[in-house]
Amino acid sequence: MDKPAETFDRDFEWAELTRFAGLPGPQATLGVVSGRRRQGKTFLLDAITRASGGFMFTATETTETDALRQFGEALARYRGQATPFRFAHWDEAVTELMGIATAGEPTVAVIDEFPFLAKASPALPSIVQRALDPGAQHTNTPVRLLLCGSALSFMGRLLSGDAPLRGRAGLELVVPTLDFRLAAEFWQISDPRTALLTNAVVGGTPAYRREFTQGDTPAGPDDFDAWIIRAVLNPARPLFREARYLLAEEPELHDTALYHAVLAAIASGNTARGGIADYLGRKSTDLAHPLTVLQNAGMITHEADAFRRNRSAYRIAEPLVAFYHAVMRPSWGDLERPGRAASVWSRTQSTFRSKVVGPHFEQICREWARWHAGPDTLGGNSTRVASGTVNDPAAKTTHEVDVAVHGESHEGRQTLLAIGEAKWSDTMGVGHLERLRYIRSLLAESGTATEATRLYCFSGTGFTDELSHLAQNDPTIQLIGLPRLYYGE
Repeated sequence: MDKPAETFDRDFEWAELTRFAGLPGPQATLGVVSGRRRQGKTFLLDAITRASGGFMFTATETTETDALRQFGEALARYRGQATPFRFAHWDEAVTELMGIATAGEPTVAVIDEFPFLAKASPALPSIVQRALDPGAQHTNTPVRLLLCGSALSFMGRLLSGDAPLRGRAGLELVVPTLDFRLAAEFWQISDPRTALLTNAVVGGTPAYRREFTQGDTPAGPDDFDAWIIRAVLNPARPLFREARYLLAEEPELHDTALYHAVLAAIASGNTARGGIADYLGRKSTDLAHPLTVLQNAGMITHEADAFRRNRSAYRIAEPLVAFYHAVMRPSWGDLERPGRAASVWSRTQSTFRSKVVGPHFEQICREWARWHAGPDTLGGNSTRVASGTVNDPAAKTTHEVDVAVHGESHEGRQTLLAIGEAKWSDTMGVGHLERLRYIRSLLAESGTATEATRLYCFSGTGFTDELSHLAQNDPTIQLIGLPRLYYGE
């Protein structure tokens, strides 16, 4: 089955879906597809269903009785029956579904938005499990059943622990967002600066270009501000309320006011639990549950410090949510009134640069070091990249490291390959390099770094001639500007 021409990238996902769809054998097989909303999961599943002549049912949030009615009507249409099936319960519906491969050939059956059905019928995963048991195989046909959902917390539990479907799946596919390089290609933005600014707002979610902006992309650096005003801060456009809807769509997030407050605290630069608690005026212990829920829902990430095991940082995983909380939420009343977007954007430029673009640029620099930098650049192969905090006992202070690359050197030793500093708005010079050298010396004293640990300077603006000259004669100094982030290693 050829991948549809209109599908961007997703070669790996398509290959796994086609492999699963054509698995030989007479027994029914289960696959699970998940991922954050708007990533194109339904598009891929619809394509594989049409290409293979399979059956697809997209659930809605409704009652069990109504869901069974909808499912019976859809299955009857697929079977070419004029009269809909009237299922009394899901045992009957699943049994009928497992028999649709009447020709004995593998047949795809997709249930999209499966969490909606399971919410109304909590026993449904157990019913599917029973239908897949060896004892039921004599009544089954070679159906390739795909359960899909965007509720990450629910889908994560579907195959874990003592869940009924644990160990039953022949496919567990997570459809990710596009990384920053693929996103630039998808948005057809060739200018690296424009690409990064756009990515800091909308990330790598494909639907934000097609469905949400109808292909309206920034034409270049001079058009970016106008694009923000017309496509993102415009109350008549879908992106305007999307960040609020993302939170409302998560079934696990009941007290949305609390979760919005936690996200606002992180967007304001509070990445430690204590700082988030101070921002909200709560005890740190009170935040364990909401932080865990947000993490399970894919809204935030929890990253361990590169150098201190007792420290970690929370970061917002969806750029549009970070943009909303830093820029839009504080001015929501103004933005809802037409004609106010330009003035709001004008007065929030500094906030956008410091609270949105700066942290996002640092994250992209870490992604580049982990996934795009070559072994010659790294001095080895990276296994972990994170930010970190380094103690300076003599000065009684600490130093922040934006990029710390751990890995295996060319000689086969596990070591700290590189440390780096990322500055979006600053032209980096020798002073930035000296700071990194000093931090490297502190790490060397503790046995973490060596003189071979490389020094990375990441800049969104550029580098002084003096620093460029030093880097030309010293391979341990690496200068990474925007063109190299997007097109080099």
